[in-house]
Amino acid sequence: MSNDKLRGRRRASGPAPMAGGPARTAVPSTPRKAKRKGPLQQIADLAVKSGAIHKGGLALAAGGLALTVAFPASSGPLAEAANRDDAQVSTSISAGAVQAPVTASTGAKISFSRTSATSTQDPDARLKALMSAQSGKVTPSAAKGSLGSPLASLTEASPFGWRINPLGGPSDFHSGEDFVAQCGTQVMAAAAGKVVFTGWVDTGGGNRVVVDHGNGLETTYNHLSSFTVQVGQTVQRGDVVALSGTTGASTGCHLHFEVMVNGQVVDPSGWL
Repeated sequence: MSNDKLRGRRRASGPAPMAGGPARTAVPSTPRKAKRKGPLQQIADLAVKSGAIHKGGLALAAGGLALTVAFPASSGPLAEAANRDDAQVSTSISAGAVQAPVTASTGAKISFSRTSATSTQDPDARLKALMSAQSGKVTPSAAKGSLGSPLASLTEASPFGWRINPLGGPSDFHSGEDFVAQCGTQVMAAAAGKVVFTGWVDTGGGNRVVVDHGNGLETTYNHLSSFTVQVGQTVQRGDVVALSGTTGASTGCHLHFEVMVNGQVVDPSGWL
């Protein structure tokens, strides 16, 4: 066999030299390191994959800058992103970020409490609706808490109903509820209404104030040392109407408080 044939069958031991210069050694390529995702992107990816949040957005405000991440809806193109890879998810979230930014000044106090979202119903509006709906026939369970306290602090001295007459003699019917109050203590309207009586009563109440709250409901305040309102005056819940005393058939300083529905006295404890 000739040398030419032997040379023709031989394999090259290395790359053929390039014309015009020495041969170059091939360098193996190094795989590129994946770019680390930021915390907001990680939250968005987690929410999409877990399905924990389907609609809405998360707004974070700090240092006067607004950062917004929008989460996909439960259907449509963004919902389909949950089944694609991270790069596609990121693109879909960015394209659907329509949530308006929320901003806050530096040092602003941010709370996620739902307390601020609630509201307290107007107690006088509730009372009016209660009386209108039940036409004066209000059950104790429905009436409870509908009237405000006539004193800053309530301590019962004598309940409503039959009792031994503290002035002596046979048992008598106590038409209201007595509360401990030093003479000169401020007495407040139990609800909004109009003053319909101020003055002296000979039946034992001494100085007396009567407030009409509408729909057949009235409250009276008795044994007063003085009163600070006049007939025809409109008062609001908590307004001072008088000062407590011991006038009339009284054994000492206190407030005798009455609740009347359509002219009939009822137990005040069922309304306070």
